[in-house]
Amino acid sequence: MPSNRTEQTLARLADLTPKQIVAELDRYIVGQADAKKAVAIALRNRWRRQRAPEAIREEISPNNIILIGPTGVGKTEIARRLAKLAGAPFIKVEASKFTEVGYVGRDVEGMVRDLVESAIDMVRGEREGEVEDLANERVDERLLDLLLPPPPKPNDGGVRNEPESNGAETDTLGVFVVSGSGAVTKERADPATERYQRTREKLRQLLLDGQLETREVEVEVPATGPMLDMFASQGAPEGMENFTEMLQGMLPKRTKKRSVKVSEARRILFEQELEKLIDLEDVTSDALERVEKLGIIFLDEIDKIAGERSQMGGPDVSREGVQRDLLPIVEGSNVQTKYGMVKTDHVLFIAAGAFHVSKPSDLIPELQGRFPIRVELKPLTEKDFVRIMTEPENALTKQYAALVAADGATLDFTEDGIAEIARIAAQVNERMENIGARRLHTVMTTLLEEVLYELPDGASSRVVVDPTMVRDRLKSIAEDEDLRKWIL
Repeated sequence: MPSNRTEQTLARLADLTPKQIVAELDRYIVGQADAKKAVAIALRNRWRRQRAPEAIREEISPNNIILIGPTGVGKTEIARRLAKLAGAPFIKVEASKFTEVGYVGRDVEGMVRDLVESAIDMVRGEREGEVEDLANERVDERLLDLLLPPPPKPNDGGVRNEPESNGAETDTLGVFVVSGSGAVTKERADPATERYQRTREKLRQLLLDGQLETREVEVEVPATGPMLDMFASQGAPEGMENFTEMLQGMLPKRTKKRSVKVSEARRILFEQELEKLIDLEDVTSDALERVEKLGIIFLDEIDKIAGERSQMGGPDVSREGVQRDLLPIVEGSNVQTKYGMVKTDHVLFIAAGAFHVSKPSDLIPELQGRFPIRVELKPLTEKDFVRIMTEPENALTKQYAALVAADGATLDFTEDGIAEIARIAAQVNERMENIGARRLHTVMTTLLEEVLYELPDGASSRVVVDPTMVRDRLKSIAEDEDLRKWIL
């Protein structure tokens, strides 16, 4: 049975029908209705499988998908938004960086290990959100201890102060204590302790008001040896981080003191408190379960490992080998990770490729059979470009308007101005390499380069992008073939 937290994730899927999933994807991605429909059904089937009778549940395989289409039409964005919508562990890997075992390159099992790391980060982030308030309270207490160390406790040898016989000092605060015989005695409070508590409360208020952020305190941080730093450096071979963690577990934990500002100490102490409050075994168990039941791997550029068998040889010798290495992962196998064994039987694989040179039938038949759903994404047209710049919630026009607003100016796009941008982008795509919607980024960057450069120094507070401005700024680029190759 799934854990409670995995059940909560599945419960979110219960509220997402395929039509609702497509509607959510429409908020960010223009067109490609067939691809959206296919991924929506695949996502809904994950919830349906969990509700199927247990006797047949394990026999239901995921509907792996191949998205076929040119670059820049939304293949990656569809998969990324789908994973975010489902709250599922997700990674994007490029098939071209894997090579056949025995050649220099990454092992295909590395993508499953990366997926587990992604799930660990996701679940840990959820746990941190749950204990964040408690961790902040503890951090404040520790900062107060560093700013104002507690006074030493008096060593009274176990002798308790007796109450005054006449009770004359009525104004002295004290603590009432019940003795073993049931008699109530009064223990005098230490005046130094009282002063300490009053000072501590004043410091607490200053700390909450942010007036002590520049004060320096000493905190203890883990001390890492130079040898471990060398092993953990970037560019180390795959799997070296596991070896480093094993060494760290074997060596005694050492700490060193650092003098830092309160603002920096807060971050360090917050991380330490989270380590104490979060059960890493529980996080790992939940993450592995999510990977096996909800994980999504987006395998991009799968066409780069496809090719006619007669052409296999020379530098391409490892292409078919990569496909055969991928086959057991996609079919379902056990992959060893540093957190434990992971079954890939129900991980959803979404592959994508332009297939300009090769075609899906060039993949080995066994791998083709593991991707039963094939969807062709359509090239983007000029009308699609207009919609891309106006309809999505994260449209380019809205992004640039937000950037310009940061300098106190406004950026307005007229309808015919947007149409002119779309026309030029589509025209350049036709004459040169078709890079889809990514062409809009290059066109917009060139169009607004002078505006973004001049803004901080008091340029016009209102910029209107109309057809005249677009043609003036992009005239030389649209007319000069050589210049267009370099700039766009």
